[in-house]
Amino acid sequence: MSKSFYVTTPIFYVNDAPHIGHAYTEVACDVLTRWHRQKGEDAFLLTGTDEHGEKVLRTALGNNTDPKSWTDKLVQESWLPLLETIDIDNQDFIRTTETRHEVAVQKFLQKLYDEDFIYQGSFEGNYCVGCEEYKNDGDLIDGTAEFEGQRVCAIHSKPVEQLNETNYFFKLSQFQDKLLAHYDANPDFVQPASAKNEVVSFVKQGLSDLSISRSKERFDWGIDIPWDNDHITYVWFDALLNYITAIGYGSDEEKLASLWPADVQVVGKDILRFHAVIWPAMLMAAGLQPPKQVFGHGWLLVGGEKMSKSKLTGISPNQITDIFGSDAFRYYFMKAIGFGSDGSFSWEDLSARYNAELANGFGNLASRTVAMVNRYFDGVVPAPTETTEADNQVAAVAKVAAVSADRAMGKIAPHDAIASIWQLVDELNNYITTQEPWKIAKDQANNDRLATVLYTALEGLRCLAVMLHPIMPKSTSRLWGSIGGSLGEIGSQKLETASQWGLIEAGTQLGDLAALFPRVEETP
Repeated sequence: MSKSFYVTTPIFYVNDAPHIGHAYTEVACDVLTRWHRQKGEDAFLLTGTDEHGEKVLRTALGNNTDPKSWTDKLVQESWLPLLETIDIDNQDFIRTTETRHEVAVQKFLQKLYDEDFIYQGSFEGNYCVGCEEYKNDGDLIDGTAEFEGQRVCAIHSKPVEQLNETNYFFKLSQFQDKLLAHYDANPDFVQPASAKNEVVSFVKQGLSDLSISRSKERFDWGIDIPWDNDHITYVWFDALLNYITAIGYGSDEEKLASLWPADVQVVGKDILRFHAVIWPAMLMAAGLQPPKQVFGHGWLLVGGEKMSKSKLTGISPNQITDIFGSDAFRYYFMKAIGFGSDGSFSWEDLSARYNAELANGFGNLASRTVAMVNRYFDGVVPAPTETTEADNQVAAVAKVAAVSADRAMGKIAPHDAIASIWQLVDELNNYITTQEPWKIAKDQANNDRLATVLYTALEGLRCLAVMLHPIMPKSTSRLWGSIGGSLGEIGSQKLETASQWGLIEAGTQLGDLAALFPRVEETP
């Protein structure tokens, strides 16, 4: 079985419903996976939910229910519907409460215990329930307002708890040199560069062994430690393993080999250390390869603050998709924010980009091109004749756009990929404006020239549909239904065909095309 291109989202806590920060990550991973699939590769996207831990337990009890009922309700009513809302084509969805995950986690733990990577010890420190993590003094800040005079978590702005526990520990400290050697031998393992620098600096300061269990005397919502039923597994140790438990670890070695190591694991920068330090060390201890790359993207900000339900900055994805549609959602968040950097969301920016770039730019280009073919050639693709420099320039821009976009996607830079593709949108709009086919059509003697101009525009749209399909699958499918019927399904079109010219067959009957992006006049 050949190796598939394997992409993972972080595994999301289910202590609340998802907001657009979660959707942002889901879309990025989906776009990347679809892009590689459109290149002709087998591509596999995994996403899922992290359902254990003290935070989930407390939230469930706060809602007068038990954690299993709480997580079942949220997954079914919020997290699974999110995938449909933003058009995610995932190949699996893993829940950490599934038997397949729990059994595999215990096998992994037992292996590390048998090979002397786990021991029992005691620990005292500052614990943030929101992060489910012990905090160093450098991770804390002075509290404000109701928490003035207290030290609080820099991420959640809430006081930490002082814990003193006897737990089981993973010998993370043994992997400091191995991790540094791995970073050095694999310079793209952690990306972007700023994230890599942070990780390397952190590891060079020295690593402490990691507490990987919690006593059931404290709480019992988790996976039992296989050799000691008085302890449950630390939620992060459990959660990180989803990336391999979902693909056959301990049960289907052939499937595991076909997917692992993951090609790209996308995470938010606030959980980068877990994925770029603890996770590869766990894998090394188990004799498995680390993922090929961990990419830490920036935060999505609203009003200058990280997206948060508790701070009332959380926006539900459907608040956007109900107005603009899923394609506009996907386009906006992949284009407006440099992936890897923090980015701000505003309704005004979304509305402006929707109208200028999608409705006027791409949508109007498609509508008027198809309309002119319908008007002047009865909806039949005309045969081009002699081409001019202007016609050839469109073909040249299409080729450059396809190559540049693929290079950008290879660097996990969807914003740069879309910017490259949009050069063709702009080129085509300018081409139609300068060629003025509506004027050419006034003289029957210029019919050959009219045919060439409109064929060139249709070919440009074909290239755009192929390149934009991983980003905006619904609108490009509708466009393809109008112009690409003779070439098969759009999902079967290889990205390399976007850099080729002359694939639409003259004589093909175009289909109807409704507005791809109807105008939106009002926003919240």
